Amino acid sequence: MRTMKRLMIALLACTLVLGVAPDVQAQTKKKTTKTTKTTKNGKKKSGTSKKDAAPKPVEPTTIELPASSSDCLFAIPLMLDKPYGPTSAPDGSGRMMEVVADKAHPNLFEREHNSVWYKVAIPYNGNLVIDIVQEDIWDDYDFLVYKNTGQYFSNHVMLNKVLPVAVNLSCVDSVSLAEAARNPKAPAKASQPNKKKNDDEPVLDLPAAPKSTIGMNPDATDKMLTKKQKGGFIKSIPVRMGEEYYIVLDNCAPNGKGHTIRVSIQVDAYEPLVLFYDKKGKRYVDVDLMILEKGGQGGERPVIRNEHYRGGRVKFVPGFSYTLYAKREGYFSVFREFNAQDLMMRDTIMLYQMERTERGSSFQIKDIYFEDGEAKLIEGYDTVLMNYVAMFRNHPDVTFLVKGYVQSYGVDAEADMLLSLERAKTVKEYFVNHGIDAKRITTAGMTKNEIKRAAAAALDKGGGFSGIRVELIITGKTTDK
Repeated sequence: MRTMKRLMIALLACTLVLGVAPDVQAQTKKKTTKTTKTTKNGKKKSGTSKKDAAPKPVEPTTIELPASSSDCLFAIPLMLDKPYGPTSAPDGSGRMMEVVADKAHPNLFEREHNSVWYKVAIPYNGNLVIDIVQEDIWDDYDFLVYKNTGQYFSNHVMLNKVLPVAVNLSCVDSVSLAEAARNPKAPAKASQPNKKKNDDEPVLDLPAAPKSTIGMNPDATDKMLTKKQKGGFIKSIPVRMGEEYYIVLDNCAPNGKGHTIRVSIQVDAYEPLVLFYDKKGKRYVDVDLMILEKGGQGGERPVIRNEHYRGGRVKFVPGFSYTLYAKREGYFSVFREFNAQDLMMRDTIMLYQMERTERGSSFQIKDIYFEDGEAKLIEGYDTVLMNYVAMFRNHPDVTFLVKGYVQSYGVDAEADMLLSLERAKTVKEYFVNHGIDAKRITTAGMTKNEIKRAAAAALDKGGGFSGIRVELIITGKTTDK
């Protein structure tokens, strides 16, 4: 009997070794199998197959709501005119149940179900606008708006000593939602913000913003929506510079989804489309963009801070000044300071040229002037040249040539050549006096052949002088070997 047991154990062991082990090895090989490809010249090239290659990580598209954001003390600060979301689903009421209705105050949440608190600082006078896009139309979102009253604000909210200035408690219109689900409408096409004018300016197709489902806007008629009412929007309220408002958003539906919220202020303003264009590549480019607003109580306020700005409308309010700074690898940075009053309502597009820092790129300067027959600059050149100073100052590794030009009839080519060089040196001196390292700048004047061609063009019938006074040509970078 013992002999039989030993024999059975031995047979089972053999089965495991001969049967299972090869399968495991085969699976291991399958994961590490390399493909062999034959190139045109007959050589074999091995590599990992696309099927076996590790997939690239997908960047998350949802903003995870902090667990503490369900409480007023940890409200999420919002930037005006910038959507926040889509978010994860609000989950629970947090550590404190701040909003609870009672007999004296029935137009509040009966309690917080799945809430999140937001806050927004008001930089200028206007009407508060709130747009909320639900990820799931079957969710039942309500919201209240409170004005910050100062110290112990959250405690006063919890004791109902501070009441909301705006209330939207409307219930979900399930009949309309069911009808919409049965008869879905075709999605709206993305808008074309600018039409194609010529081959050098292709159309930029920006995605259309999602349609908000609830919120607050000037076109609404209801100042408040109670639990018995149906509707999505309440009328905007006036706000003043320096105030702060809190928005508490609550989803009554269990196992809900997230949302996107956008807060703005309706005010008379200029809202041009801000774009950055590479003329050489004939395309719009993404930039790392920052726009600061100056003139409010809080000093500088970031209007836009986006490392991958694709293009869009930006609000500029009269009475405020702005600083715009855009950068991108391989291009000169763009730096501009302006006042909203400098913009015109008809200026629907602010188009900034992104100039490349590659060798051979050139900038022809036509709007500076020299004394007749001299190398001395005439007043008014500062504004023009300082733009280039700022451009090169932000890129200390770029070297460039300053080439001077003259208007010549070819009478004394040698004198004209010398004068064009002296004008180039004058511009170089200006750059050096404003902080550009002289070692980065070389100078050149017109050659004899260029003088002859310029004279011939001027003497030809209908001809004329070139308007170029100075040309800046990129010669390379200090890091180039």
